[in-house]
Amino acid sequence: MAAAVALCRDCLALSAPAMGGRPRCRACGSPRIVSHPELTALSIAHVDCDAFFATIEKRDDPSLADKPVIIGGGRRGVVSTCCYVARTYGVRSAMPMFKALDACPDAVVIRPNMAKYVAVGREVRAMMRDLTPLVEPLSIDEAFLDLSGTQRLHGAAPAVTLARFARRVEREIGITVSVGLAPNKFLAKIASDLDKPRGFAVIGAAEAAAFLADRPVGILPGIGAVAEKKLAQAGFAKVGQIARADPARLVAVAGRDGLRLKALAEGRDTRRVEPVRETKSVSAETTFEHDIAALADLEPILWRLAEKLAARLAAEGYATRSVVLKLKTTDFKLRTRTLSGLPPTGLATRLYEAGRRLLAEECDGTPFRLLGIGAGDLCDPALADRGDLADPDAPREKSRADAIAALRKRFGDAAVQRGIVLRKGG
Repeated sequence: MAAAVALCRDCLALSAPAMGGRPRCRACGSPRIVSHPELTALSIAHVDCDAFFATIEKRDDPSLADKPVIIGGGRRGVVSTCCYVARTYGVRSAMPMFKALDACPDAVVIRPNMAKYVAVGREVRAMMRDLTPLVEPLSIDEAFLDLSGTQRLHGAAPAVTLARFARRVEREIGITVSVGLAPNKFLAKIASDLDKPRGFAVIGAAEAAAFLADRPVGILPGIGAVAEKKLAQAGFAKVGQIARADPARLVAVAGRDGLRLKALAEGRDTRRVEPVRETKSVSAETTFEHDIAALADLEPILWRLAEKLAARLAAEGYATRSVVLKLKTTDFKLRTRTLSGLPPTGLATRLYEAGRRLLAEECDGTPFRLLGIGAGDLCDPALADRGDLADPDAPREKSRADAIAALRKRFGDAAVQRGIVLRKGG
């Protein structure tokens, strides 16, 4: 095995690893050292923003720095994300809000501001694309990068380029990221979660099988709770058991997926970093404090959601030809209704009108605990709200919406409101 190389994540110096239990950079004395024999040879990375929503809120309000922060809303909603302080209390993403507040009653709860988070996500994404065109976004706050062949462009090995990128994000955007570096996507994603927050971890090809052997099979991509239970019942509870298994038996247990699982268990993953990953839909939803049945009470809530959806479409760079209504009943049964073939739009008024048509048909006295509105058939915003002889009002509505957005940007969201939000439910 090649000798290990040490990288200082503060001064970016490369050197031989320092000896001792708590090594420090030979150049600047920093303890933020990453050392690995394959460090300068690896080029596939997974970058994950740390507690993304919560970190942005703490950046924008320094008084929150040492406080537990939960992004979510309402005791019947769920946690979107939380900061690392809140996690020490046992709070986790997707946890019901009432459980999160029971665990951490002093938490500061902030409702999500998706338009702001999307804008910050785009800033980070732009910096990623300064490193390589091979960026595959997985969500608003994480992506795979392939930095193969970029050493001459950046004058440094991919590991150094990634450490420089993490410093730049922290300095210019004010949030932190964790980096996983590996020979493939599967291992890179695992690595990025090993040293959070503000981490940098490496998993090399030579150690991959041994590293994975004692981990549960649920760590493998595509293995959910049901598949994990089925594999465990067949004697495959650990990744190492799959790696050592006869391929024919794996196929008998897992079907055609068996050979894929064996390759992953051995640390092999042939998937490429795909730079194009199309957004399929954009949506906004809310869970109510109390069940609501009346259309008149649901309308102002739908309007608020339509405004959020319009803002998210604008931030993502889309318009839509399709509106989807989502309702969840008291017994957790889900209803989705779609209105397709609409003239392309990004206006809250048009989104609301379509959503209300669908909502009115569903208001039959059934109490609902959740309401959502989404845009499914996404399109270029240049095609939207242009108006024609059949729809001469669209340009005027768009100008009005742009003027309201400008006022809100200057004076806050409450500066201009429609009368509907003053009604019960708004």
